[in-house]
Amino acid sequence: MANPGPGNSITLRVAAPSSFTATSEIAAAVAAAGAAVTALDVTESHHDTIVVDVTCNTTGEEHAEEVKKALNALDGVTVQHVSDRTFLMHLGGKLEVVPKVPLRNRDDLSRAYTPGVARVCLAIAEDPAAARNLTVKRNTVAVVTDGSAVLGLGNIGPAAALPVMEGKAALFKQFANVDAWPVCLDTQDTEEIIRTVKLLAPVFGGVNLEDIAAPRCFEIEARLREELDIPVFHDDQHGTAIVTLAALVNALRVVDKKIADVRIVVSGVGAAGSAIIQLLKAQGAQHIIAAGRSGAIHAGESYDDQHRTWIAENTNVEGFSGTLHEALVGADVFIGVSAPNILGEEQVASMADDAIVFAMANPTPEVDPSIASKHAAVVATGRSDFPNQINNVLAFPGLFRGLLDAGASDITPDMLVAAAEAIAKRVADDELNASYIIPSIFDPHVTADVATAVANAAHAAAQSNAAQSTAAVPAAAH
Repeated sequence: MANPGPGNSITLRVAAPSSFTATSEIAAAVAAAGAAVTALDVTESHHDTIVVDVTCNTTGEEHAEEVKKALNALDGVTVQHVSDRTFLMHLGGKLEVVPKVPLRNRDDLSRAYTPGVARVCLAIAEDPAAARNLTVKRNTVAVVTDGSAVLGLGNIGPAAALPVMEGKAALFKQFANVDAWPVCLDTQDTEEIIRTVKLLAPVFGGVNLEDIAAPRCFEIEARLREELDIPVFHDDQHGTAIVTLAALVNALRVVDKKIADVRIVVSGVGAAGSAIIQLLKAQGAQHIIAAGRSGAIHAGESYDDQHRTWIAENTNVEGFSGTLHEALVGADVFIGVSAPNILGEEQVASMADDAIVFAMANPTPEVDPSIASKHAAVVATGRSDFPNQINNVLAFPGLFRGLLDAGASDITPDMLVAAAEAIAKRVADDELNASYIIPSIFDPHVTADVATAVANAAHAAAQSNAAQSTAAVPAAAH
């Protein structure tokens, strides 16, 4: 499964003889070692020698060492230094704070800070809602984690989670011009996390929960949604669900099947799996079987947590109690948010004709996409080196842009479905095929389309709530 990629890109500074063929021999040696050359620059030239910077993609540290050895084995060639380009990108962090207003003279300073700022403070003290217009709250999101379930790395703690949260904040800014900031909490106690986020909430217009392990993440999100007046969104749950639904909408168009008719098997009943199931049902899916480590979730079994209990009560109407492999026989759709290499060719071959396989475990999918594509009509993963990457970046920047623009205080299923439909619609009829069911994260229109759809859904929800409140008020006595 491992292919050379930019996440493991290195630059080797190489001294070599100043011969006509030196650079081509260097490039050939790197390629022969299995790396992908992306740049080759002569940085110094002398009478007898040249210095060349060779940039290439590898599969990891061991592979990088093999490339270095291959170059050192060339006659007259010496590797002087190896730089890891990913680590270089992270030196000093990936974020900074930049003022939005000029501070050029005493006049500017008097209005941005004391004494003029006191007038703004008093206005907010009189009307706390004014903070949304007069402070960073209007466009700022907290990216909150406890470091307990980071990417495919697990419980690595808040400090080690910080590079991921920085990256998330950078994506918010790059794609939606939302100012996000990492909030990595040195606690994994549910009550402490809830209390801390509530204490920080006055600064932020929204909260993006990230990489918090299940089942703790469920209670944290539910409580914060109930107790705060700003939208709270657990991206590992709902961001994944939005993009999965968007991809499935288009995959079903490819195979000409209806979501209400297809039999869907979901592997993984943690944060992402539970949210995916809820959103699929909101979109009209009728036949879902969810499987955990012990097999299918069904109403004939008792479960310790309320989320598996909910899944048992709302899916698998036939009461199927077999294994994941048995559940796949005749299934139309497989959605995996679980563990690597749990399916083989035999299981995919047992599915229905024109099957859809979303193997989204990262970095190693539930089944090798090349194997799955032998039998499935549409295959998607969470990886960038295969077609149809199901990536949350398509969802969360635009979602929060829409929520902030609408001044929303909550997130509804209608908003999530609206976001998914907006993403799906970015793939036009004349673009749609089995290898292109979801737009690129660099499609310049995705974020704006999602933001508009979510804002419209938020405004509709607000109008509906206002109408219900008006209807609930008793008529004045005459």
